[in-house]
Amino acid sequence: MKLVFIKIGKAFSTLKREGIFWGGKRVARAIGGILIHSLKPKKGDILFISGGVGDSALYRTEHVAEELRFNGFVCATTVQDDPFLSTYVNKFKIFIFHRVLYTSAVAKLIKKIKRKGKEIIFETDDLVFDPRYLKYMDYYKKMNALERKLYENGVGGEILRDPYVKVCTTTTSFLAEKLKEENKKVFLVPNKLSKNDYKITENILKNPQFFQREEKEIRIGYFSGTISHNKDFATILKPLEKILETYPQVKLYLAGHLDVENVFVKKYLSQIKQLPFVSRRKHFENIAQVDINLAPLEMNNPFCEAKSELKFFEAGILKVPTVAVANQTFREAIDDGTDGFLAKNAEEWYEKIARLIENDKLRKEIGEKAREKVLRRYLTYRGKNEEYYQYLKSCLK
Repeated sequence: MKLVFIKIGKAFSTLKREGIFWGGKRVARAIGGILIHSLKPKKGDILFISGGVGDSALYRTEHVAEELRFNGFVCATTVQDDPFLSTYVNKFKIFIFHRVLYTSAVAKLIKKIKRKGKEIIFETDDLVFDPRYLKYMDYYKKMNALERKLYENGVGGEILRDPYVKVCTTTTSFLAEKLKEENKKVFLVPNKLSKNDYKITENILKNPQFFQREEKEIRIGYFSGTISHNKDFATILKPLEKILETYPQVKLYLAGHLDVENVFVKKYLSQIKQLPFVSRRKHFENIAQVDINLAPLEMNNPFCEAKSELKFFEAGILKVPTVAVANQTFREAIDDGTDGFLAKNAEEWYEKIARLIENDKLRKEIGEKAREKVLRRYLTYRGKNEEYYQYLKSCLK
C-alpha cells in the first residue's frame, strides 16, 4: 500500500503543477506505460526492473537493454508495479534494479533471487540512493509527504547496502566514485540514444521546416526535463538577461517543467517562448528548431554533479551546439571550443553564447563536430563496453 500512496502523491503533484490537461496527459502516459510493461511476455538472460516509466527509466532500462541486445544478450524490461514480479525468478539469470523502492513485493523477489543464487545488480543515474544528499535536491523540499516517503531511505538504498549485491552500474564518473564508497564493483554505462532516436533525428535533419528562421533571428533553447532544474536555470539568468538586452534578434525557447521568475518573463516576454512537456519525437523537433542549446547546472552541488551529459548529445545528434556548465561530467563529454563550449561563471556563459550568436560559421562547425562525437560515442548500436559485457557473460555461465 505504501507504493500506491506514493504514486497517488506524485500524480497529485503533477496535476497541481501542470494543470488538468498537461498533467493529466503525463499521468495517463505513466499509467499506460505501467500497463504495457506488465503485459509484455518476459523471458531471457537479463531483466531490468525500474521504479517508474519516465525518461530516467527509458535511458537506464530500455536503452541499456537495447545496447545489450546488439551485443548478443536477451533482455526484457519491467516496472516494480508489475503484478507478476515474483514469477520472473525462474525466467532470468541477471536482475538489474533501477530506482526501485524497497517494498514487500521487491523484498520477496530479492529473497527468491538469492535463494536461486542469481545475480543482482544495483543501477542508478542519480544520487537519490543516499538520503545524505537530499538537502542538495531542491525539488525534494517541495514534495508532498507521500512523495517524500519514496526518498526517506534513499531510492533503492536497501538494495545497494545488501551484502549480496556486489556490482553496480551508473552513468557518470562522479556517481561511480560515490558507489565505490559502498565497496561495490562499479561499471560505467553511459546514457545513449536508441536506434529509434537516431531514425527520428535523421528524418528531422532532412526536413527543412525545422530550420526556417525569420531574417537574422537566433534561437537559444533550454530543455529542462524536470522541475528539479529550476535552480540550474537560475544560475544563468544574469548572463541571459545581458544576452537578450544586447541581441534583440535572439529568441529564448524554454521547454519542460520550469518555473521562471515572473520578473524575467515579463521583462523579456517578446523574446521568450515557453514550450510544454511533449512526446519524445516532439522533443527532438523542438531541439532542432533552436540554434544554441544550454546545459546549466548548479556548481558545487553533488546532486547536480551526478547528472549525465544527455543534454549535450540530445542536441548534438541534431547538429545543435551546446554551451554547458564546466563540471566534471561535461568536461569529460565536451572538447571546449571544438564540439561545444564549457562555462565556469557568468562571464564565460555570456561570452561563449555571444560568440555563437555572432558567428554563423562557428555554430555550424561546432554543431557538426558535436554530431560526429554523438555518432561515435552515444548510440546504443555502437556500444563498446567490453568489460561490462564480459562480466554479464560470466554471470550467465
